[in-house]
Amino acid sequence: MDILSVREATRFAKEYCNSGKGPLMMELATYRYSGHSMSDPGTSYRTRDEIQEVRKTRDPITGFKDKIITAELATEEELKEIDKSVRKEVDQAVQKATSDDILPNEALFADIFHNTEPQLVRGVTIDECVTQPFINSAQLLKKIGRRPKAQ
Repeated sequence: MDILSVREATRFAKEYCNSGKGPLMMELATYRYSGHSMSDPGTSYRTRDEIQEVRKTRDPITGFKDKIITAELATEEELKEIDKSVRKEVDQAVQKATSDDILPNEALFADIFHNTEPQLVRGVTIDECVTQPFINSAQLLKKIGRRPKAQ
C-alpha cells in the first residue's frame, strides 16, 4: 500500500463528498502480519515466507521510508532518531495509561458525538439505554478531579 496514494485518494473522496456529489466508499487492501488473537499465530494458514515477502514488498511504512531516503528528504540516521524518539514517547504514554486509575463506566459514553447535546445511547440490550452523562472526556475528567489533557 502506498501512503501517498492513500492520502490523495482520501483527499479526493473528502472533496467529492463535501461538494455535495454524494457519498463514496473506499476499499483499502491491507495485510495483517500476525494472527487474529494470542491463540492464533497466523502461520497455520500461511507460511512465514509469505509474511516476510509481503513485509518486504508491500509494507507501507518501509515503502514510505525508502521514498523519503531516495528523495533525500531525510537520511537513514535521521529516520532512526525519529523512530527512537517516537518509541520513547509511546513507552511513556503506555506507562501513564497503565498506571492511571481506571475511568468510571460513564467514560464509555463520552466522546461518541461531536458538538451535540447529550444523546440517548443504547447499551448491550434495548433496555440498557443511557443518556450521555458527559459529552466529552474533558467534562468527565473535571468531574472526577483529574486535569484533562491540553488541546
